[in-house]
Amino acid sequence: MRILLFFLFLNCFCSSAQAHYEDISEAKIHKLIKQAWQDFKNSNFEKSLINSRTALNYASLKKNNYLIAHSYKIIGGNYNELAEFDKAIFFYNKSLSYINKTDNDSLKYSLYNNLGNIYCFEKKQFDKGIHYYKKSIAYGLKIRDFKQVYFTNVNIAWAYFDIGKFKEGVPFLKFINGDQKNKDKSTDVVVEMLNGMYSSYINDYKSADIHFKKAIELGLISEEKSDLSFAYLEYSHFLNKIKKYNEAYKNLELYNKITENLYSQEKMKKASAAGINLELDEYKREIDKIENEKIVQYQNLKKSKIIVVLFVLISFIFLFLIFSLYKNNIIRKKTNEELLKAKEIAEEASQMKTHFISTISHELRTPLYGVVGITNIIADEHKELSDSQYLSSLKFSARYLLSLVNDILQINKIEEKRVVLENSVFDIFEEINMIKNSLSFLAQKNNNQFFVHIDPDIPQYLIGDKLRLGQILMNLVSNALKFTKNGQVEIIADLVKTEDNHHFVEFQVKDNGIGITAADQDKVFEKFVQVGRKEQDYQGTGLGLSIVKKLLELFGSTIYLQSEIGKGTTFTFIVSFEYNSEKNKTTIDEIDFDLESGYLCKVLIVDDNIINQLVTRKIIEKNNYICSVANDGFTAIELLQQEEFDMVLMDINMPVMNGFETTRKLRANGIVTPVIALTAFDKDEIAEEALSSGMNDIIVKPFEPVKLFKIINNLILEEKNVGC
Repeated sequence: MRILLFFLFLNCFCSSAQAHYEDISEAKIHKLIKQAWQDFKNSNFEKSLINSRTALNYASLKKNNYLIAHSYKIIGGNYNELAEFDKAIFFYNKSLSYINKTDNDSLKYSLYNNLGNIYCFEKKQFDKGIHYYKKSIAYGLKIRDFKQVYFTNVNIAWAYFDIGKFKEGVPFLKFINGDQKNKDKSTDVVVEMLNGMYSSYINDYKSADIHFKKAIELGLISEEKSDLSFAYLEYSHFLNKIKKYNEAYKNLELYNKITENLYSQEKMKKASAAGINLELDEYKREIDKIENEKIVQYQNLKKSKIIVVLFVLISFIFLFLIFSLYKNNIIRKKTNEELLKAKEIAEEASQMKTHFISTISHELRTPLYGVVGITNIIADEHKELSDSQYLSSLKFSARYLLSLVNDILQINKIEEKRVVLENSVFDIFEEINMIKNSLSFLAQKNNNQFFVHIDPDIPQYLIGDKLRLGQILMNLVSNALKFTKNGQVEIIADLVKTEDNHHFVEFQVKDNGIGITAADQDKVFEKFVQVGRKEQDYQGTGLGLSIVKKLLELFGSTIYLQSEIGKGTTFTFIVSFEYNSEKNKTTIDEIDFDLESGYLCKVLIVDDNIINQLVTRKIIEKNNYICSVANDGFTAIELLQQEEFDMVLMDINMPVMNGFETTRKLRANGIVTPVIALTAFDKDEIAEEALSSGMNDIIVKPFEPVKLFKIINNLILEEKNVGC
């Protein structure tokens, strides 16, 4: 009985409200729309949604398609700024459905432009976004509104530059730079910013700096503060590119400050509440539409008792649906809260796991650096021990432990999707032979013959991720050598096909060792699974093949296994590499770079660990560099103020003042000596803070000495234009 009374009361209220709305003039609705638009421009999304909602209700009762479309357009704009892009698209399309019933092409132009913005910048559906931009330009030309055409060309240039397609965006930039007649003050900030982005791309840093500063100057006096925020952001990117890190950081802070002011949490909450009321109105309009259709049917067939019964039945179903919707909304809200809580717990656990693994790997890598380094020092200084099985065992144990640490860290990074393939030119023949040489000790230990067969049709220099390829082959070959005794292991690389500039290389790792049972073949690629240990103890974590499988998935490839007990095992996979003769020539020219010259380099080592100091110093002095040591950051700052050094090798994890803080103080004191972070932390974990503190590069301990010297020489060349 309560539900029925409520329904009757609601109908009475709606009838009264409708009579009141019909008295509202179209001028009043225009005024509401104008106010909603002004609130939107001032980033007051709550008031904008409230006013546009009121205007929409009035316009709907007036059945004025233009005013309805205009109200929907502003609503869509608000949801766009609130980052609810699906809702924004929905309301923009609602606006189109009404404006298409009119002859007003100006609003059509604006709607297609806004849809182009969402699909290009937010949905990342670039082709669809460009399609909408072109439709927008077509309507602009139709109504001869060349200022609007100019505005859309600005958006298209911005869209291309945003995804790094500067060559495709240049024609549009030239068009807007040349069309001074239709230039609009509302786009001045963005146009200057785009010119700055393009100047940075072509390495015209002076022009880029002028354009970015002009964009910020115009933005400070403009009402459109979101354009100013983007100007600060892009200027920060440019300053970072030219290594003005402090200025880059300041501009990034200004961008964050404006963004937080425009989209504060309080604003968002209020706007969200206004949006819910607006959506309820939208549901009510749909309900009213259904009700109106029912009334028309009832009036046409009111003499029929069957229709009366159906009408009553539909009414009850409708009430039931409203009740169900209400109940579902409560359940959904409760479920969302539970899911959000569960998500927070899972994210916290994931962060704790990542932090734990990072800490453990760092703590293990630090002493390992000492073990590996001192072992190499003993081997170099005491040639009589070169054939000692104890020294060889020590080397092997250190490498094994380092491999274990790297495997655990690697599998964690892959699972968290923090591994991204790199594309660089590398010598595939040298890479495979280096793997063979690295594992020769293991081959000798088990008295195995080790062969490499590389198809001569494969180009020597290819483009791809040589580090990940090396990890895959190292894991497969070390497994083959470990599970084979008095036998034979082969690496085979064959060119299977070429498509355009891509070469598809099939790799096979074969052995004639103990083999894998059919029952175990489906398990070997799982984490921590170890097979073939019934009779002998084979070292390993059970992570190697799991890492291989996941890395090949990043390459878009699959690994296949063939094995028979007592006859051996073959692993097969195909990887596609790019071939580019121009890039290859550049790389070959770079290889000829001479690491040794007459210039005597002075290097300062900053490290609180005495053993690490000893190892690093031996490596540096072996290359005939002058070397000094500082036990902490304060001593390093004093030394650098007293004498000149060509390079600083900076440890990160030091007591009292860590490497980041030490580097910041050096830069603040005007010391520009290149700094390389020499650390046991994983590079990806510290890269952002290292660059922001003023460091020039990072190398992870233990490291290849040749790699360190190449980085040192490149940085000194860049700083002084002399080789060392």
